[in-house]
Amino acid sequence: MTAEEIRVRGTVQGVGFRPTVYRLAKACGLHGDVCNDGEGVVIRVSGTDASIEEFIRKLQQECPPLARINEIKRKRYEREVSFDDFVISHSVSSAVKTEISPDAATCVQCKEEIFNPYSRFYRYPFTNCTHCGPRLSIIRAIPYDRCNTSMASFNLCAECTREYDDVENRRFHAQPVACHVCGPKATLERSDRKPITASMFSMLDDVDAVCTLLQRGEIVAIKGIGGIHLACDATNETAVQKLRQRKQRYHKPFALMARDVEIIEKYCTISDKERELLESSAAPIVLLKQKRLKEDKETRRHPDAGIFSSPRHRVSSSPRLLPIAPSVAPGQNTLGFTLPYTPLHHLILKRMNRPIVLTSGNLSDEPQCINNEEAREKLGKIADYLLLHNREIVNRVDDSVVRIVDEQVQMIRRARGYAPAPINLPPGFNNVPHILAMGGELKNTFCLLQNGQAILSQHLGDLENVAAFAAYQDTLNLYLNLFEHKPEAIALDKHPEYLSSKLGKELAVANQIQLYSIQHHHAHIAACMVENGIPLDSPPVLGIALDGLGYGEDGTLWGGEFLLADYRHFQRLAKFKPVPMIGGEKAIKQPWRNTYAQLTSAFGWEDVKNQYGELEIIKFLGNQPLNILNQVVSKSINSPLTSSVGRLFDAVAATIGICREECSYEGQAAIEMEALVDANFLNNHEETLNYSFNIGILDNIYCIDSHPMWQALLDDLQQQIPPSLVAAKFHKSLAQTIVEMVNIICQQNVIKNVVLTGGVYQNSILLEQVSKRLQKLDLNVLTHSIIPCNDGGLALGQAVIAAAQYYL
Repeated sequence: MTAEEIRVRGTVQGVGFRPTVYRLAKACGLHGDVCNDGEGVVIRVSGTDASIEEFIRKLQQECPPLARINEIKRKRYEREVSFDDFVISHSVSSAVKTEISPDAATCVQCKEEIFNPYSRFYRYPFTNCTHCGPRLSIIRAIPYDRCNTSMASFNLCAECTREYDDVENRRFHAQPVACHVCGPKATLERSDRKPITASMFSMLDDVDAVCTLLQRGEIVAIKGIGGIHLACDATNETAVQKLRQRKQRYHKPFALMARDVEIIEKYCTISDKERELLESSAAPIVLLKQKRLKEDKETRRHPDAGIFSSPRHRVSSSPRLLPIAPSVAPGQNTLGFTLPYTPLHHLILKRMNRPIVLTSGNLSDEPQCINNEEAREKLGKIADYLLLHNREIVNRVDDSVVRIVDEQVQMIRRARGYAPAPINLPPGFNNVPHILAMGGELKNTFCLLQNGQAILSQHLGDLENVAAFAAYQDTLNLYLNLFEHKPEAIALDKHPEYLSSKLGKELAVANQIQLYSIQHHHAHIAACMVENGIPLDSPPVLGIALDGLGYGEDGTLWGGEFLLADYRHFQRLAKFKPVPMIGGEKAIKQPWRNTYAQLTSAFGWEDVKNQYGELEIIKFLGNQPLNILNQVVSKSINSPLTSSVGRLFDAVAATIGICREECSYEGQAAIEMEALVDANFLNNHEETLNYSFNIGILDNIYCIDSHPMWQALLDDLQQQIPPSLVAAKFHKSLAQTIVEMVNIICQQNVIKNVVLTGGVYQNSILLEQVSKRLQKLDLNVLTHSIIPCNDGGLALGQAVIAAAQYYL
């Protein structure tokens, strides 16, 4: 007989790992025990060598669906062996080195139970087991035991206790387990706080009544797993417009939820990979290509208008397809769909044969509401009804957003279902110190580095808003406590005005620890290197960082850079020609300012006016206060120079009539121009028909000058070439120019890997066009997949650069 102690690290708590260990140990005839502790799971076993080997093999093969084993360490158990059976022991508190599982979508078995009238979980909206349910959103501390979650206030009933204690049951030690008798309860209320009951709607319960309300065109606030959403019927234009007006969100696309994939397929094309993402345990919002629906008089008239008012207006039993309301995603050719990911959502959508809008329940720019009183106060002005529940959301977790580009997953927002699953660092980073990286200003996440891993927080939003910044600090404190992380250094962005940078400096001073300022685009490139497994001491890559804005080494704002970079250093080899950002932040919201800056930089205003004065854009610009703008630029007042390709996109979009006067959300002009692109031209025409850019030398590095592109583009507009064709030509021309620049750089440097990073690469057309051209040059193209290419991935890069430069 042999006895061993087996240490398992990874995502092994709260995912049914110990019951699996128990089942396998019994099947292999082993004695011993298993317990959770701060490092993961400890297993002690006694048996024959062969049976222990079989146990280890099966443990890896039959790992529970949500578990992930990072490491198994075995050693001989030296103490006296007195096991006469195999048991599951209580958790042990020790140093925290384990992982926290993300929240997981409802599993197949739990879904079956909530629709089975003979199950005790029938229509129970908080049903879960070890394979699904809340994790990060309810946890206060680890080990992940019920007492350390917001389920602590719900005492288990006898039936739930029996299942919780039954090692053969899939709810064995499922910490959020609950039922109608002992668990949280959902209640429906009117936003004006007048009493309401489900019986008023002749419905089964409060949750079922929500479906009826949505069908009536009402707006309902729904408290879910990681936050509160606002919902309405996505095929009811009146309801969607009402939601937009009340929320004061006039253009940004709304996300949709549908009961099943079959409904989504009526509106969008879905590839196998997209279906896999929709049905995964992460259940993100997936951006899907819209189908062109045939609309007729019947589909234009919404059949549910006045569902209770007249029999002739009741929902038809025919399978007639109702189109998505135009105001759901104006100017888009994609829709963001998700499937129900909690029993609550499954129950609401059971009778809903069409999609609903499900958008974050928040006031403009504020974080998503998570508690009931806050929802009543803030969302009561937007929603007609509120479906709330009495389980506290400890940790706010937004929906994740992904898309498939060229058969690869592209993460746009990393939150529910993905965070805080750790990211393993490449070789060379095994002994990283504890480093805290603060992230950027927009799309903020922060990052903890420890034990050869990076723990990247969920998406926390834009910190400009006071409430968002407060939420950022709360979440940061929660993570530092959860992971018992004591930073030895803090990494932050070089931009002195970012609130995250200011807070980082305060923390460094208060705790007397080292502080490191990291250049924005170097951080973008390093983050992409990490997720592609580039080892610490690898040769430099060529990073092409196309972005909105980032504070540059020379005090200007960068955003169109070619950097030769490794984790420790970078050298700027090329850039786009800098132009003034007239009015500073105003130029982000008013794209025409960028058009004026680009045109005057390329030609001079008088030349443009003389040659293209009949164009609509020139007339529009002529009506602006140009004398004032010229003075502002000449005196360098609030007009920093920027090489930003994001602003170049804004300028082109405004020129062809997209968001000319104003954008209502970040990147709107570029996003709508991408949607406008003529796909036929994109895929079939000759390269010689594209616009051209000049490549010269400026400030001793290569510089891409847009002058000839602008001339050709304005000539096209004079020839009344359609905007969709102009947009396609611009995308292809830009990609072609980027690759020309890479070709020149490769003639003077040994380049094997090219990194494409920065928020501009959320543009799938540009990403595909650049990638394919670079691959034809036999270059290895590295892109983002598990973290966003935008500022949501910035903190990861900051953290590893600080580690590489100063500690490794």
